[in-house]
Amino acid sequence: MIESLLVANRGEIARRIIRTARRLGVRTVAVHSEADAGMPFVAEADQAICVGPAQPAQSYRDTEAILAAAKSSGAQAIHPGYGFLSENAGFARAAESAGLIWVGPGGDAIEAMGDKINARNLMSAAGVPVAAGSTEPAETVEAALDAAATIGYPVMVKAAAGGGGMGMGVAADDAALRTEFDKVRAFAARMFGDGSVLIERYFTRVRHVEVQILGWRAPDGTDRVVALGERECSVQRRNQKLAEESPSPAVSAELRAGLLAAAVRAGEAVGYRNAGTVECLLDPTTGEFFFLEMNTRLQVEHPVTELVYGVDLVEEQLRVAAGLEPTFDPASLAPRGHAIELRINAEDPKRFLPGPGAITAWSEPTGDGVRVDSGYAAGTTVTPFYDSLMAKLIVSGADRAEAITRARAAVAGFEVAGPKCNLPFFAELLEHPEFVSGDYDTGIVGRMRAR
Repeated sequence: MIESLLVANRGEIARRIIRTARRLGVRTVAVHSEADAGMPFVAEADQAICVGPAQPAQSYRDTEAILAAAKSSGAQAIHPGYGFLSENAGFARAAESAGLIWVGPGGDAIEAMGDKINARNLMSAAGVPVAAGSTEPAETVEAALDAAATIGYPVMVKAAAGGGGMGMGVAADDAALRTEFDKVRAFAARMFGDGSVLIERYFTRVRHVEVQILGWRAPDGTDRVVALGERECSVQRRNQKLAEESPSPAVSAELRAGLLAAAVRAGEAVGYRNAGTVECLLDPTTGEFFFLEMNTRLQVEHPVTELVYGVDLVEEQLRVAAGLEPTFDPASLAPRGHAIELRINAEDPKRFLPGPGAITAWSEPTGDGVRVDSGYAAGTTVTPFYDSLMAKLIVSGADRAEAITRARAAVAGFEVAGPKCNLPFFAELLEHPEFVSGDYDTGIVGRMRAR
């Protein structure tokens, strides 16, 4: 097993990684910005190194500073968490060139799946269902209009290098497409340094379902990829997830077999190693699913898979990175019970606008099936420099009904004072007829707010 690990991230995911590392006897090194010096993850690591000011570009995204921290601390490996540099192929290669173990897929896999158009083409060639869309970037608005004419309106306009629900627009006609093309192209160039745009079919009613995969090199020299079930991620605002659950209430045994098999093919197509997620769109009317993208990292919502499958995905990541096999027998993988994750954000529960501030009170719920992965505590401050996620409330039960009942009690027992908080939204969601029935789609939040 790896002996020392630098965690190139912050907040709840840094604490989450440190927790497993400590259990395994792995020494941990936290890197932090000046703004995060007093955060819990910094105190919990065996060693902490400041890598720059609050701005992410000068700290958590500064590859040279992080690699220098790894060298000075004697760290053997780097875990990037999610966000920041986690899907940066150049950083992964630089870490390996520096003699460090990269806890994630190789740079080639990250690069192959980082461009959405290239990823779509690879998946189509591998026999993974792909929705109608661009096979090459739309360099001009005329090219976008031609693609839309072939696909048929409405269409989604997306940044080819985007992620996290950013860099997207919907167009119902030529006029709207001209507007959205310019907006998305400018946003993509500014945010991702790549203005490439793709056009693809837009589903007016759709569910967002993803599959957790894990790949590794077996002792006989063969590459293995397995799927650890699916997660439902359709509760979203601005194309960004708010709540996830596993298993998906929309997926039958037959559909699940197809989804998982396609996800394994996706991983095999790029020689995938370590943890990753194959995201799909599910048409609830026809039961068809289509590849959306692959996230070449650990997902925010990985805890629901851990609770349903009884695995520690961070431990499995560390084992695979060290050249070891997973702790589980792939043939015995089977889901048990149901789990729901709620992202507790510092944001207005009505309009979902960020609301940073000092936390004056923080009390986490406890009880059967309740887990809280938090990044903050009373006395800390949610600053405007980073994502608004404060904690993840994960609740499990013998079935979906029990998980919902426990989630309601846990939300009621979670106290956060100071910054704005979306806990009231989750209290509303857990009582909403669409969510309770399981018959919902990505439009559920919009319908809740339109009432």
